[in-house]
Amino acid sequence: MHMSRARSPRRPGTKVMATYWEQRGLYGVMAEFADSDQLLHAARRAYAAGYRRMDAYSPMPVDGLAEAIGFRRNFVSPVVLLGGLLGGCGGFGLMYWISVIAYPFNVAGRPMNSWPAYIPITFECTVLLASLSAMIGMFAMNGLPMPYHPVFNVAKFARASTDGFFLCIEADDPKFDREGAKVFLNELNPIEVTEVEK
Repeated sequence: MHMSRARSPRRPGTKVMATYWEQRGLYGVMAEFADSDQLLHAARRAYAAGYRRMDAYSPMPVDGLAEAIGFRRNFVSPVVLLGGLLGGCGGFGLMYWISVIAYPFNVAGRPMNSWPAYIPITFECTVLLASLSAMIGMFAMNGLPMPYHPVFNVAKFARASTDGFFLCIEADDPKFDREGAKVFLNELNPIEVTEVEK
C-alpha cells in the first residue's frame, strides 16, 4: 500500500517561517559614479523619478546633494534650543533654591533673590545642556552607534571615504523594483551597479 503525503492547506492567520532571502533580503541597489557632479545629477534624476528612500555617499561635502535626495530639515537645532532653555531654567532655579529656600544667608542687607549673581551659573548650565543635547540628539537622529550597515557588504564601498561617489536606492522605497532600479541606475552612466544585501 502506497501513501502519498500531501501538504495540508495552511489555515488563515497562521505564520509561515520566512525564507533565507526574506530574512536576509536585499537592502537596495547601489551605483558608483566617477565624480561629485555625476552623483548630484543622478540623485536629482532619482528623486525626480519618484524614489524617496535613498542615500548618497561621498568623501567630501557636495553642495546641494542633501536637497537632491529629499533631505530638507533636521531636528538638531530645536533639540539644542530645548536643551539650552532647560539648562538655563535649571541653573537659575538651582541658584534661587540655594540662595532663597535651602540656605538663605543675609549678606550686607541685600535681597535673598539677587539674580545678577545667578548669571554665571545660569549661562554655564545653558551651554552645558545645549552642548549635551546637540551631541545626544545628533547621535540619536543619525542612528548611532551603528556597528553594522548593509552598504559595507559592497566591496568597493570602502572607497567612499577616499574617492568613491555612491548612490543607493533602498529596497523599502515604495517604488522600488529590483530590476527596474538596476535599469534606471544604469541609464545614469555609473561606473558600476551592484545589489546590496542586508
